[in-house]
Amino acid sequence: MFKAMIMLTRGADMTHEDFKGWWLGQHQPLARQLPGVKKIRFNVVEQDETAPCDGIAELWFESEEDFIAAYATETGKSVAADSLAHLASRVRMFTEEVAVFG
Repeated sequence: MFKAMIMLTRGADMTHEDFKGWWLGQHQPLARQLPGVKKIRFNVVEQDETAPCDGIAELWFESEEDFIAAYATETGKSVAADSLAHLASRVRMFTEEVAVFG
């Protein structure tokens, strides 16, 4: 299983609450439509002066090729465009998940 984690930082014109409302209310239904996505988890980051971002998305696909193919579709392009329109920063990280407990 291939996992992408994406750190999201809200746009300059948004509060953290604005970001949370957009991400969970408007963006998540779009993300759910990504072709081939197996699982999605949105993690809202508690805000204080040390928080490096506003949210961390986790997306699982069968393979990296499926991830790339999903974002090459019109749906994937729409998901990416929606993100870029609302964010100051989006950092993608491809990870190897290692289960330690549970």
